[in-house]
Amino acid sequence: MPEGIPAIFIGVSLLLLLMATGMPVFIAFLLINLIAVGLFIGPAGYSMFTNSLFETTTSQALVTIPLFILMGEILFRSSAVEVLFRAIDTLVGRVRGRQYVLAIVLATVFSTLSGAAMGVAAMLGRSLLPGMIERGYDPRLSAGTILAGASLAPLIPPSVLVIIIGTLAGVSIAGLLVAGIVPGLMFAALFLGYIFFRIWRNPDLAPKNSDVVQDVSAMDALRAGLSLIPFTIIIAMVMGLILAGIATPTESAAMGVIGSLATAAIYRSLSVRMVFQSLGAAMKVSAMILIIMASSKLFSQLLAFSGGASALTEWVVNTEMPVWLLLALMMILPFFLCMFVDQIALMLIMIPIYLPIVAANGFDPIWFWLLFLVNITIGGLTPPFGYVLFALKSTWSKGTLNDVYAAAWPFVMLFILGIAILAVFPGLATYLPSLI
Repeated sequence: MPEGIPAIFIGVSLLLLLMATGMPVFIAFLLINLIAVGLFIGPAGYSMFTNSLFETTTSQALVTIPLFILMGEILFRSSAVEVLFRAIDTLVGRVRGRQYVLAIVLATVFSTLSGAAMGVAAMLGRSLLPGMIERGYDPRLSAGTILAGASLAPLIPPSVLVIIIGTLAGVSIAGLLVAGIVPGLMFAALFLGYIFFRIWRNPDLAPKNSDVVQDVSAMDALRAGLSLIPFTIIIAMVMGLILAGIATPTESAAMGVIGSLATAAIYRSLSVRMVFQSLGAAMKVSAMILIIMASSKLFSQLLAFSGGASALTEWVVNTEMPVWLLLALMMILPFFLCMFVDQIALMLIMIPIYLPIVAANGFDPIWFWLLFLVNITIGGLTPPFGYVLFALKSTWSKGTLNDVYAAAWPFVMLFILGIAILAVFPGLATYLPSLI
């Protein structure tokens, strides 16, 4: 094995071991970085450590993270979510298994307003899941639709994970944000197709008389459509401006915050208290993410300095492995690690290692990192430690953890199928970014 590669394995293994002890992610990164600087560079290298912290915390691209989080917090704390819920419920109308459809559609729309899968899962777990079970819907399939729909949040823009990947991988954040639109809708279609197939095979999964739904008149549908206009404007302000090349992601995120404030005002839920609560929650989440990123930035620099990254790239190239097999291995590794390691922490470990390999093999960066994003997204849905699973379980007191695990696995398989489709048809990910 080429010199330098053992250093990568030792460093990553120690990092994972420290995280397994329950140590906070940022402390684990800081400790490994401090030890590595002392071994490879010596005391003089600690100035590089402080410079790395400063460079990361002052990166303009990361300003987008707290803005997107703030936008989601304002919308979820206002009555705007209730309006959205009622409008979509009206528009879905009479459909066999309408509660399953409602869960997927609501989760998909909520994902465009918040990049937090846990928040979407917890909200729908409290508001929608109990009613589905009471109406005679299959508990596991009901929980699975909510889990799957919520897991679209990191993929459909705006997405905090996209900003982290774009920053670490040096990829256009705007391009990566836009690239998630078509795949996100594709996954939603896959979930709906699976649901209708299950109902066709077993009609008892969706009792005919389980929903008391009045006929929706044209006027009711019109009112529901009009109530969605503020949300449409927000989406247009965030993604439309990026796609049109008018604004950067940071500028679009700022416009999204303004739009969310305006929406809360339209629905008469805007208050000073609500704004301060949203600011406080956004500050806590943003600070956690930024601290982790700041403490991990030096990790990629040390990989380059030790020669491990270049040695690993050279070793992979010299193996003359078929490109499709290399891609499969690069997807399988994070898939299994995500079962046990925090998503953000795993991204911070894997991206610096993968980056030179992606460049050496000529993979389209938007396409590859979108595949990587989907793979990381599955981690929140995959037993035994997917955080989206625990978010739903916390709201479903009558369901066991085994019920949640069983509900998740079919949709994990659908996500894997989706990754294969994106791998074979890269245009699904690269077409919209090419228009920017």
